[in-house]
Amino acid sequence: MSDGLPVVGRGFCFEDLEPGARFRTHRRTISEADLSAFVNLTWLTEELFAVADDEGRAIKGRAVPGALVYSFAEGLLLPTMQDTGLAFLNATLDVKRSTVVGDTIHVECEVIEHRLTSKGDRGLVRFANKVVNQRGETVLEYNPLRMLRRREA
Repeated sequence: MSDGLPVVGRGFCFEDLEPGARFRTHRRTISEADLSAFVNLTWLTEELFAVADDEGRAIKGRAVPGALVYSFAEGLLLPTMQDTGLAFLNATLDVKRSTVVGDTIHVECEVIEHRLTSKGDRGLVRFANKVVNQRGETVLEYNPLRMLRRREA
C-alpha cells in the first residue's frame, strides 16, 4: 500500500550509512527458557548447554551457545535493516568470552566498508559488530557484509 506516508521502523538505506557511522541496539536478557528452546530447536545437546550442573566446569552458570548469542544479535539488529536489507553475504565470527543465562546483551556497530554494487541500484555495507554484556565485556565480534537498498528517488 503506497499512501505517501513514511513507514515507522524502516531500516537504514545505503545512503544513510557512511564509514565510521556508529550505533547500538536495545538490550536483551538471555533467559533459561531461551536456552532451552534454542537447544531443543537446534539439537545442540552438548552437556555444557543441556545439563544444569556446574560440577567440574570452568564456566559457572548455564553456558549459552555462541550460535544463540549471534542469533539474538541479529534479532536485535533487525530494525536497522527492516525493508531495506536485501542480502546477508558473508561474515567472520569470533566468540571472545562465555555468555551465561541471565546475561544482558546489546550490539555496538560501526560501518567499516561502504560501496555501490556494479549495477549501482543498491549498495554493500560491512559492519564491525560487537556483542557486549551488562559488564561492558565484548562476548562476540562479527563483521557482516550486507546488501542494502538505495533510497527511492
